[in-house]
Amino acid sequence: MPAPANNLPSRASSPHHHGSHRRLLSEPHHTPRNDSTVDAIIVPTARPSAYLRTAIQVASDLGCTLVALCSQRASARDAERRAWAAGIELVTIDVEKLPVGLLPPFETSKLLTNTPFEMRSDLSTKRNLGLLLARVAGWNRIVFLDDDIDVPEPGDLVESVSLLSEHSGVGLRIQGFPDNSVVCHAYREAGGLQETFVGGGALAVGAESMRSFFPNVYNEDWFFLLDDVRLRPTAVTGRVIQEPYDPFADDRRARAEEFGDTLAEGVYSLLDHGRRVQDADLAFWQDFLRSRRRFINQVIIMVEASDKAPEAKRRMITSLKAARGRSELVSPQICIDFLRAWRIDRSRWRRHVDMLCRPNRTRLPIEKLLSELGLMNCGRYITTTEKVAIPSAGRAPGSRRRVS
Repeated sequence: MPAPANNLPSRASSPHHHGSHRRLLSEPHHTPRNDSTVDAIIVPTARPSAYLRTAIQVASDLGCTLVALCSQRASARDAERRAWAAGIELVTIDVEKLPVGLLPPFETSKLLTNTPFEMRSDLSTKRNLGLLLARVAGWNRIVFLDDDIDVPEPGDLVESVSLLSEHSGVGLRIQGFPDNSVVCHAYREAGGLQETFVGGGALAVGAESMRSFFPNVYNEDWFFLLDDVRLRPTAVTGRVIQEPYDPFADDRRARAEEFGDTLAEGVYSLLDHGRRVQDADLAFWQDFLRSRRRFINQVIIMVEASDKAPEAKRRMITSLKAARGRSELVSPQICIDFLRAWRIDRSRWRRHVDMLCRPNRTRLPIEKLLSELGLMNCGRYITTTEKVAIPSAGRAPGSRRRVS
């Protein structure tokens, strides 16, 4: 990466910005085993079904259920055709048609509604739905996988779930394009030392962790991994590949991320220093928000001083200024209010999923799962006994298909 000009520091000097939070991750106490099983791969998807190729192949290799949570351009019908050809067990759910009350109302969402910080995304809804399905179905080991993630070695997912007996979550190392916010991407591009953390794009989750939830805010996965005090035991293993994208294509991305990025970076900076989530009080947020804005200003200076092409600089600076403008709207009080609402939501979610669970979390057939959760009108279940291709006019001769 190009270095900043000689009269500038090699990294922004904000005392609160940490280029890495990896020291918070746990070291596994045993070698990952390869005899564990993945109960389901859960993919939140909003893009054409071609983006499910990797997940379908991995589900086929591992012999596990694939759950595709669909909206926008994601077609359940197309996903079913691809699953049929691969001979896998598939559940598709049209998230835009969920029954009222299936997921509880969240105070964090209510707090941000009709404010500049409201997220126009259904990602947290999909991930919470995945947790609910897994918890009620009696699945003990699931893997969340984004539809733009490649998995070179499917066995790495098996290794990740084998560590869940000791960890609340196990992330796969995300290689390829870095998984960062727009501001952190610009920092790295300008020469700053910026690493990545584990995230929901490739994350193994065990049964007990399904009692945590994803708030509807950027970095929702970082909040999922917290308890009321600190980061729950979280490890990293294996690797996946993030497909590249342009973080500076639209400055609205930076605006949408800024509130969640501020909250998460603030809380995790406390944890880096051995402090607790509860220590994020008014004085902390007053100091952190000043530091955050200084950091963004310094990254702008770093970009301007870099040897990037003029058009690349322009786009990066436009996004950074968008993030800075949104940051100016963030008050210490709304940060405190969000964390208070988040704690309420954690308790509400635990009660909700426990109420819906069967005694002793016995395994529930998928057809019955969809029926009990009121998903028959928006969910479908397909399984095949062999790998067959769908002919253009009906099902393959000699094959058997169940569709719910």
